[in-house]
Amino acid sequence: MRLIIFLQNNKRLLFRATLITLLIAFITLSCIVFFLPLEYLDIHISEEIQEKQTPDLNTLMIWLSWFGRTSVSVVIVGITSLIFFILRLKKEAVLMVSTLLSGILGLGLKMLINRPRPSKDLVVLLEETKYQSFPSGHVLFYTVFFGALILIILHLKNIKYKFKLFLIIICLSMIFFGAVSRVYLGAHWFTDVLGGFILGILCVLIMAYFYVRNTGNINQ
Repeated sequence: MRLIIFLQNNKRLLFRATLITLLIAFITLSCIVFFLPLEYLDIHISEEIQEKQTPDLNTLMIWLSWFGRTSVSVVIVGITSLIFFILRLKKEAVLMVSTLLSGILGLGLKMLINRPRPSKDLVVLLEETKYQSFPSGHVLFYTVFFGALILIILHLKNIKYKFKLFLIIICLSMIFFGAVSRVYLGAHWFTDVLGGFILGILCVLIMAYFYVRNTGNINQ
């Protein structure tokens, strides 16, 4: 009970502490991949994930990664935003459009850190890629986009609890399996995926702050 009261009375402090922690974690990870050579952990995880490749699994992983392509993600965001706008959920529509900013952020960091992609002498390459490797733009977008959807789902009052839970599980599954697919396809190292996830969570928390502040506790 005391813990719950403490958390309720120190929401802002905990929120800021979480943001700072995530920021420090991302900066630390960025420095590691920038200054240190490829680590055994990255290669080992890639080998483990790619160990049991099958044609069907290859198709599934390619499909999971398809949603993260730039052109596809723009269309998906546009359609989702349009649906919310038609439903007169303008703030939710704006929130979804803002997820596209993650692509600009990710591309800027890729150019700054300039980490090479996995090469065919180290992993099995099932997807042709461009731009640099860190952080994973796919994972960054998946985390921000589906994270934003989770925020909206949690704040919409007219959705039944079981359906909310179902939708949230789907969103979380897309984030997780989308991340796995990037390593499986040989497009990224584990630390690329981890960096995209950490940065994505950081973005979602910032989005949540403005969204909740503008909508109150429950939107609909």
